[in-house]
Amino acid sequence: MVRRTAYITNQSVINMSDATLSPEPPPVARRERRKEARPGELIQAALELFVEKGFSATRSEEVAARAGVSKGTLFLYFQSKEDLFRDVIRTRLVDHFLAWGQEFEDFQGPTEEMLRSGLQAWWERIGNTPAGGLTKLVLSESHNFPEIAAYYQVSVVQPGRDLLGRILQRGIDRGEFRPIDVPQAVMSIVSAMVFVMTWRHSIVPCTPQDASFDPLAFLMTHVDLLLHGLLSSPSA
Repeated sequence: MVRRTAYITNQSVINMSDATLSPEPPPVARRERRKEARPGELIQAALELFVEKGFSATRSEEVAARAGVSKGTLFLYFQSKEDLFRDVIRTRLVDHFLAWGQEFEDFQGPTEEMLRSGLQAWWERIGNTPAGGLTKLVLSESHNFPEIAAYYQVSVVQPGRDLLGRILQRGIDRGEFRPIDVPQAVMSIVSAMVFVMTWRHSIVPCTPQDASFDPLAFLMTHVDLLLHGLLSSPSA
């Protein structure tokens, strides 16, 4: 049974157990943590709204409201809606490619396994998440916002193509793949990635999901076709 000692004050009797109670963090500390978390909360709110409504249709005050702050607070962290969108792209897309580049530098297995695991990781971390909707958004609104489209091209598209090109070239250099036109093969892979993102973020929300279509299985089949073709005995 827990011993309790009664402490008499001039207002009430307070019963305290022998166990040490962790004090509540002071309000200032909680406010500081909240302040540090706000950029991430604003970025997450912006991502959700941009994917739901589009970039041009999303108002800054809507982003602030979803994040639980005022519009003025939003502009303490981001100079404009365009600046916020660039940070959404950076944190939800660009940072993944930087991490994958390092992962593949350390990869020791066969190149086919590297390619498959890379596409699976991309689908799980980007394509099948709200961040995958950013590609559709940029494609549909790039003509109205050329600066954002240029940022996306330099920060996402080109690093992604370069990474896929490095993987394919690794296979060629190691004798695992025959010599091919690497840039064209990269575009073949990218086209499959864009297709499954478009399917995930355009068709699925509007119509009942087709249970017979598995996006990840589609990507793996695309890799099979790229690596092995359709011929049972390919000619030299």
